[in-house]
Amino acid sequence: MEGLKRDFNTVTLVMIPVAIAINIAVGQLALAVKIPLYLDSIGTVLVGVLAGPWAGALTGFLSSLIWTLTGLYTPAIAFAGVAAIIGALAGVFGRAGWAGVWWKAILAGLLTGLVAAILSAPVATYVFGGVMGSGTDAIVALARSVGLDALGANIAQGSFSDPIDKTVTYLVIFLVLRALPQRFLARFSNLPGRST
Repeated sequence: MEGLKRDFNTVTLVMIPVAIAINIAVGQLALAVKIPLYLDSIGTVLVGVLAGPWAGALTGFLSSLIWTLTGLYTPAIAFAGVAAIIGALAGVFGRAGWAGVWWKAILAGLLTGLVAAILSAPVATYVFGGVMGSGTDAIVALARSVGLDALGANIAQGSFSDPIDKTVTYLVIFLVLRALPQRFLARFSNLPGRST
């Protein structure tokens, strides 16, 4: 219960809707230009790193829910659990101080990407037949053309795209943390050396 209270201060509650908007806007852009990345968890990771695992998980889950309810990308709801885990992991990596050190941010991105790939491949395969309408479909098609079955092709695609995607996300957050004023960062107890 203490963790929940610590994660959800007033600044966090204001930041979550902004983070959701960032996720959806950047995710839509990635879908529109058909790049083989998602870029739809930048807001989730930012909230997780700053405010903790519970706030990150809620941001990820709500992003998927709202993205679906707006009709902009209806498949998003099927990945709400994965998005929540991405947010929770961001909280753990934030608390450990990984997001503030460039090479640890890269490692956090790679690890998060591998977890996301393993968790999302069965959803993409068994719920959507492996076709998501995004830039990653070309990678799935390539994997299928060399003989992988649908699940294998989605695991291969995720193992390629997700670590790159989450590494880019964590490097963006690393740069954001360096740019944010210390007075703002001091409002969050999840970062190492801070308690509010």
